Amino acid sequence: MAILSNEPKANTGPDNSNSQPSDPQSVSSSMGAMNEVDDEQAAKSYVLKLTCPDDLGVMAKITGHLYQHGAFIINARHYADPEKLLFNMRIEFDDRQLTCSAEQFARDFAAFAEVMQMTYQLRCAKQRPKIVIMVSRDDHCLHLLLSKWQSGVLKVDISAIVSNHQSAKKIAEFYGIDFHHLPVDKANKPQQEARLWQLFSEYQADLLVLARYMQILSDDLCQKLRGRAINIHHSFLPGFKGAKPYQQAHDRGVKIIGATAHYVTEDLDEGPIIVQEVKPVDHATTVRDMIEIGHDIEATALARAVRWHVEDRILLNGHRTVVL
Repeated sequence: MAILSNEPKANTGPDNSNSQPSDPQSVSSSMGAMNEVDDEQAAKSYVLKLTCPDDLGVMAKITGHLYQHGAFIINARHYADPEKLLFNMRIEFDDRQLTCSAEQFARDFAAFAEVMQMTYQLRCAKQRPKIVIMVSRDDHCLHLLLSKWQSGVLKVDISAIVSNHQSAKKIAEFYGIDFHHLPVDKANKPQQEARLWQLFSEYQADLLVLARYMQILSDDLCQKLRGRAINIHHSFLPGFKGAKPYQQAHDRGVKIIGATAHYVTEDLDEGPIIVQEVKPVDHATTVRDMIEIGHDIEATALARAVRWHVEDRILLNGHRTVVL
């Protein structure tokens, strides 16, 4: 996915750069992609998300820079963190009145970002991120993601479905998506993770979605995927981590159950939270009932988290997320 960005990213292979800023001219292929789509208005739209130190007039400086280049702002949201003194913003704009070429705009914004001590990402709104979905036996989250994708709500390219079981193969075949069976045990886990990373890199994927994938990723892989892997945990975190959370919740007599979509980190089920969904239960709700109720809210929470991520609505703010 060709984007203009100076956000740090882990290596995805020998052809990738490290965390150095991107070549501003690389955005030209992203902006040029607008000529390949039918929707003229959407094709001219771009999404900019950014974080920089907060200061007096910071919003005026950012919007003023876009105004000077004729960037027509369609939508803008921001959040200023009063504790960390960080300014977060997401802007949608189009180029109907852009006063310079895409390449020049990219160069000028890169220089502006450096002055503002800003990390940012800029992409064509019609450019579809590539995702890889991992699943084990429970496929309810997978089905909703595929439904949202097929209906056009989830604007992504699903490159592959990867599973440690064969049960999702027919689903992948039905939708015409590549399927990879990577069975995991204690003896072959390092080799299978290496193969997973190879697939992720070969597909040039932007996001790994763990749609009830029930294997724990290694610390090394979590580090490589930082900010680019989303998991759904069948519990209202931070309570009831690990295995069998519905049984834990039932044993404690909870009055609500929930699901949490979060970024994957080395700390199990403790990554930055993106979305949480809850449903009320009572003393008569069995573990089986909780599991059935949970399937709905798990799928909904994960689909919403993935959508927000691919729409560039999420900014990482330490252990928290800002959703704009």
